Order: sequence, then C-alpha cells, then structure tokens
Amino acid sequence: MMMVLDDLDRKLIASLREDGRSPVSSLAQILGVSRATVQTRLDRLLDSGVVLGFTIRARQDYDPDAVRAIMLIEVAGRSTTQVVRQLRGLPELHALHTTNGAWDLIAEIRAENLRDFDRVLREVRLIDGVLNSETSIMLSSV
Repeated sequence: MMMVLDDLDRKLIASLREDGRSPVSSLAQILGVSRATVQTRLDRLLDSGVVLGFTIRARQDYDPDAVRAIMLIEVAGRSTTQVVRQLRGLPELHALHTTNGAWDLIAEIRAENLRDFDRVLREVRLIDGVLNSETSIMLSSV
C-alpha cells in the first residue's frame, strides 16, 4: 500500500531537497513544528521508502568534458520490462523514465567523453526490443 503524504510531509521533503544535511532542529524551525514531529515524520518517510536516503546535489556541468544527453527510446511490443532491465545495467545511464506518445522511454546519459558516449549509444541500440532511438546532447544549462 502506498503511503499518503500530507502537506507537512511534502514540505519536509522539499526542505530536504534543498539541503539534505539540514539538522532536525533547523527543519523544525523552518516547518514551524517540534523537533520530535520532524524526527517522527522523517523516520516514517524513511521506513516507508518514500525517502530513500540523503545525497549531495552536484552541478550538472561540474565536469566540463562530460557528455550529457537525453535519449528517447522506442520499444517493441511488450518487451519494455526486459529492455529496462538491460538499460539499468549501463552505468552511464543516470535516470530512466517511462513516457507517453511516440517514445516509450527517456534515458538520461552521462559519459566521460565522446568515445564512451558513442559506445553507450551502440550498446543501447543493440538491446533486443529497442526498435528506434533519438538522442540530443545537452550543450549548456541555462
């Protein structure tokens, strides 16, 4: 059963997205509740799997030599589960999303250089069930 989030849960998650290292006391002050309330909510969010952990957010362009791209992928028939399983095995694939319309999946790719990027494109296209793909390299963040 999926956990239902209320407004306080959503505000807590938003605050943690801004700074995942915020102390409970700071979060309590920001949210206008007690430290115990924040800790209880945080424990519940972690136990339920809504919050998976805490991590840093790095600038997308921190590595000027990295190649970042969005790949749109068309999948044959009912092979989506098998294709997704194989795509998840590619370390350069940083996110994978299902979508609607002409394309079935959207992959966010980050490779160290163009040679590695080219290899990743070939590997994706060789996966059984991938019918077609279209890739756009991200040049700069604005």
